[in-house]
Amino acid sequence: MDDASEALHIGQDDLPWLESEDGSKVKVLHVDLNLGLWVVKTLWPAGYKVQTHYHTGPVFAVTHSGSWYYKEYPDQVNRAGSYLYEPAHSIHTLLVSEDNTEDTEVWFSIYGCNVNIDEGGSILGIVDAKSVLQTYQDGCKAAGLDSGNMIVVG
Repeated sequence: MDDASEALHIGQDDLPWLESEDGSKVKVLHVDLNLGLWVVKTLWPAGYKVQTHYHTGPVFAVTHSGSWYYKEYPDQVNRAGSYLYEPAHSIHTLLVSEDNTEDTEVWFSIYGCNVNIDEGGSILGIVDAKSVLQTYQDGCKAAGLDSGNMIVVG
């Protein structure tokens, strides 16, 4: 779709969770290739860690369950109902609380690229809206899951 002219809706069960080998799960809800936007729901087990990274655009997050924080800001714990704004180029390492008794579910709206870096700041990899879309579609197809209800613009 090049542009939406009416409201588009995705129900709770309209898209599958795609599980990775590391135990994390993702639902890609919306990708706008024109804006470089990707909107996802993530589901992480207790103790999960995301590679240190930064984003080239702003990120907005709402936590639905569990708890998580950034290694760089350990006193700012996100719990159910928490809202987080990340400015572009904020470097962080996401950690899911090890004592969680439930999976941590977070909704993210991400503009631009996710740039994974090592301890010295060297780039390890880059993820953007197009690669997120392709990875989710390919993963769903390989698992026999239907990703057809995802909103894709551009």
